[in-house]
Amino acid sequence: MDDQNKNLILATVLSFAVIVAWTTLFPPEDLPVDPATEAAQTLEDPTLPTADPVAPAATTPTEAPEPVAQAPRVAIETGEFSGSISLLGGRIDDLALTNYRETIEEDAEVVRLLKPVGEPGAYFASFGWTAIDGLDASAVPGPDTLWSLESGDTLTPNSPVTLSWDNGAGQLFRTQVSVDDAFMFTFDQSVENATSTPVSARPYGLLRRHGQPDDLKNFFILHEGMVRMTDGELEETGYDDITEYAVDPRERTQAERLDATASGWIGYTDHYWMTTLIPEQGVPFRSTSKYFDARDLYQAEAVMPISTVAAGETATVTTRLFAGAKEWEAIRSYENEGGVDGFLDSIDWGWFFFLTKPIFALLHYLNIFIGNMGWSILALTVILKIIVLPLAYKSYVSMAKMKELQPEMEALKERTGDDKQAMQQGMMKLYKDNKVNPAAGCLPILLQIPIFFSLYKVIFVTIELRHAPWIGWIDDLSAPDPSSFINLFGLLPFASPEPGSILALIFIGILPILLGVSMWLQQKLNPAPTDATQQMIFAWMPWVFMFMLGSFASGLVLYWIANNIITFIQQYAIMRSHGAKPDVFGNIKASVKKKAAAAETDKKEGK
Repeated sequence: MDDQNKNLILATVLSFAVIVAWTTLFPPEDLPVDPATEAAQTLEDPTLPTADPVAPAATTPTEAPEPVAQAPRVAIETGEFSGSISLLGGRIDDLALTNYRETIEEDAEVVRLLKPVGEPGAYFASFGWTAIDGLDASAVPGPDTLWSLESGDTLTPNSPVTLSWDNGAGQLFRTQVSVDDAFMFTFDQSVENATSTPVSARPYGLLRRHGQPDDLKNFFILHEGMVRMTDGELEETGYDDITEYAVDPRERTQAERLDATASGWIGYTDHYWMTTLIPEQGVPFRSTSKYFDARDLYQAEAVMPISTVAAGETATVTTRLFAGAKEWEAIRSYENEGGVDGFLDSIDWGWFFFLTKPIFALLHYLNIFIGNMGWSILALTVILKIIVLPLAYKSYVSMAKMKELQPEMEALKERTGDDKQAMQQGMMKLYKDNKVNPAAGCLPILLQIPIFFSLYKVIFVTIELRHAPWIGWIDDLSAPDPSSFINLFGLLPFASPEPGSILALIFIGILPILLGVSMWLQQKLNPAPTDATQQMIFAWMPWVFMFMLGSFASGLVLYWIANNIITFIQQYAIMRSHGAKPDVFGNIKASVKKKAAAAETDKKEGK
């Protein structure tokens, strides 16, 4: 087998192996303690107080004695949200994303992000204080505290609300809650000290999740679980890994905590949604991720430095809460204009972040200009092919020269016979004299692999592709092609197989079939290889890929089809410019005749 055949087979096997790996690799897969316990420890930062006595157990937030849903509530109404804040504990525990639905059906339920205790999958955010000096544990608001609504009646982007609680010992606690027109809440927690002696307390914010989310994807390409930034260092920990935390005696449960000296945030990220606590940037804080095995509770905490309030003074601490969809534009704005360090990395860009980030940015702006994500993917494909055209051009030229050298290689084989060393030396001299790089033909495929991975990541992870339509039957580019040839693509009066089922993998739709045809036509630019092994690989490859990619997102299959068509045009034009005349139809006829002849031979031999 000559080097050209070896290189082509190597490239084919490599591509095949990569796609197989990407379609089959999956991962194997209550004693809640408040930051009061954590606040009893000293933040190991020289700028913070060192006298931080152990906080009494009375300040430990447990579940409220009555269902939170029955407590008085303050409504939340924005362009993105509907929901309410419970005055019992001051929790934000009822939040629905009104612009997002669970499915593409018009009557589908809206996505509920936060749920109160008492409902399955309870998930909420809470803010409070820990008593330190001059305050009794009962003199700070806790999870059972019933706040009063001091001002405002409905939380909107134009009207904040203020909750207040008087401890009866000379301190008045207030929490002013405001929200912008996207997904960011701001909590201004203040303590007014009307006594003649100073008091000290430590503010905190926490996110508590009861169990793992029901719609957990558990797919290796996607991170779901705790995500945090600590002084510019990103950490991602899956839910299953959180349950493996070692017990931290300082936290009295399984926990992992970090001290941020300047900036950071902590929260939980799902496929498309996220909740994140964002302390004031530039101020030290402690972020702690906890797990309470007895009650299957996940808890993320941001604990701020101690606030010492002099007599007659007021101290205020500001913490932001992101709760909503991981929209690129919004998160980028919070990072660039809102000063949230590294917030764009909360979107899971993966190992190829240096490709996924610019690819998605380009796709995003194309979509703004074109107005349709499907056509934007096609435009992106054209742009990517233009960018790599110089490399592809050299590769196709080298392939054309290799084709021209084919007769000389065959003659060299006859002269050297079984002398492999002489054959190798002769071929190397042939390549050198004609300035041909035998490995150049593999470069387009090798370059295509990381681009394919990156685009797959973008389409799978980003919410902008979720439920995005293209044309006709393609109403969700993040989902597989819903059509199927089993019902003649909708002409017969029965439904296509359910996505993810075995039948759906076999009875594929229009886009996967077009993908197979486009790969097959691309092969026909050249005559069938003479080597029997290579012939077999090339014959089966388009149809294997067709079924393998049939369950992939429609957007990705659309990109692959467009890429094949553009590659066909480029290769055809380059070959013509170098004197070669690709006979596509002749090659198709020749392959059909070979198959017919083989079938006739088998028939005669009784096979």
